[in-house]
Amino acid sequence: MSESVDTPSLRLGFDVTRTRVELRTVPAFQADFAQLTARISTGGQRGPLSAEIDLDDFLVGLSELGTWSHPGVDWDEDLMALVNGVLDDADTVQRSLSEGPSGGAADAVQPEEVIGLLGPGWNADLTPFQQRDIARLLSLRHSANFSVPGAGKTRVALAVYAAMRERGEAQRLLVVGPKSAYEAWEYESSLCFREPLRTAVTGRSPDPLAELRIVNYERLDRSLGSLASWLRSGPSMVVLDEAHRMKLGASGTYGSACLALGPLADRRLILTGTPAPNGARDLENLLSFVWPGHGKRVVTEAVGGGDLAYASSVLRPLFTRTTKHELGLPPFEPKVRYVDMPPIHAEVYEALKGNFSARAEGARGSIEALGKAVLRLLMAATSPALLLEGASRYEPLEYQLPPLEASPGDSLFELLQDLPSYELSPKYQETVKIVADNAAQGRKTLVWTTFVRSLTTLEKLLQAYGPATVHGGTPDREEQLRRFRQDPDCHVLISNPATLGEGISLHQTCHDAVYVDRDFMAGRFLQSLDRIHRLGLAPGTETRVTVLATRRTVDEVVRLRLEEKLEFMGRILDDPAVQQLADLQEEPAAGAGMNAADVRALLQHLNTPAARA
Repeated sequence: MSESVDTPSLRLGFDVTRTRVELRTVPAFQADFAQLTARISTGGQRGPLSAEIDLDDFLVGLSELGTWSHPGVDWDEDLMALVNGVLDDADTVQRSLSEGPSGGAADAVQPEEVIGLLGPGWNADLTPFQQRDIARLLSLRHSANFSVPGAGKTRVALAVYAAMRERGEAQRLLVVGPKSAYEAWEYESSLCFREPLRTAVTGRSPDPLAELRIVNYERLDRSLGSLASWLRSGPSMVVLDEAHRMKLGASGTYGSACLALGPLADRRLILTGTPAPNGARDLENLLSFVWPGHGKRVVTEAVGGGDLAYASSVLRPLFTRTTKHELGLPPFEPKVRYVDMPPIHAEVYEALKGNFSARAEGARGSIEALGKAVLRLLMAATSPALLLEGASRYEPLEYQLPPLEASPGDSLFELLQDLPSYELSPKYQETVKIVADNAAQGRKTLVWTTFVRSLTTLEKLLQAYGPATVHGGTPDREEQLRRFRQDPDCHVLISNPATLGEGISLHQTCHDAVYVDRDFMAGRFLQSLDRIHRLGLAPGTETRVTVLATRRTVDEVVRLRLEEKLEFMGRILDDPAVQQLADLQEEPAAGAGMNAADVRALLQHLNTPAARA
């Protein structure tokens, strides 16, 4: 029996996750359907009359639909809108590239037009570089703002929404971001609009009439159903703030939730100052949210040849970026300060690498168990004593001054268990010296260290300087920050980048930072630097940053890998300031976010024999 002439020969629509495309046909076209879906993508799930293909793969292979010669192709409206938006932006970008930086598409928004597009409800001032960024973002249907912290990305995003609302193309705004960003969005909304946007924050009292909804990445997956319904109920815009948090794309919980919501929005915008902290794959995943299919393909093709200058020119029309140079900030030059391990420290560290001394052989089993994870090597580069569990995860190391003398007959594992009685970590010594010198000059110091016991140990060693301390378990975080900012007897703030690396400003109070240790997360390092070096610094302010590293340890591997990551990011973004951070100036002494290249570098380090005395 033949199919009715009214029955579509091909149906296309989203699956329930909205990250895959469903294709369906009828028995009469089964053979042609099999050939079509195989040409679009070799992956996915297939039956004789249906197939599910990843959205990225479908969009990359979109041109293959032109080979389908049978009448009656039925498109889901949401999928058709997504495809048209991606194709329109791809065309706009191509025209921008062909016309060069001095050209620009005829329909591109110009910076001088921006104020007139925001409507009578807009109430905030905009800097020239913000107007330039808004014009660029409005010239594309979906877009990315990679400006440095302090450039006003929140205000720029609200201005894009205001223009969309004025055009009748958006009636609601969903912001996905870290909890630390809530205050900024609510505050900026109150400043930017004569009548602040009616706002609902997920986890507080729900408000079905809210125009602005804010949710954090941790809650996003659990809130998908209600947020999807809300986005569908009217023209909408979605903003991912600190979008690098979804850099794992579909393979991560945050990324898959964001990718599921993306197709529901009439406009998508991502904000982050660190779009490629680990290389091209991060950038692929971010741009796959903005432009499914096209974003991933253009990054892969641009970077594939290895010419980063060419890649930057290809990618530049896809995003806007205000650099620190454009903000007019006084330059600063972080310095790395190397320290040497004392004897027992060095012996334990080499044993952790597998280079056992005669004394260490007796404790081989115990020490190997401690050295299985890279985080433990990072701990050991600061002090091997951190490897041993305390009475609690917050218990500080108890240093004895002056230290005891070790006996040649003591076993290495016994010495390790009481290491603070025999040796003071050289990194801690340097940190205390820097803080003391700064305090004598009336300067406050921000001390970064990854590990909580390292943090509490420094809190004890720096007790004379009235330390404020913030980590994940700090109950009175705001009070600690208030003390650091306002109390003249509080000379030092100790924290870890995972807790305070985003969302706070300390540049009015503090101009000195010390990194006791760093991990492989280049984005987190850049973000933490911006806590004290951002818009609003007084002219001529001297910002001083010291990175401590222990010679012949994993610290050297971390430095090399961060150099490569920052060099890549700086060249892709065409930002010399980021490239400069990849080559820290050396000065004399006074989990880790690893990717495959990090692992290779670490394995090479572990296979390096101990240096001969």
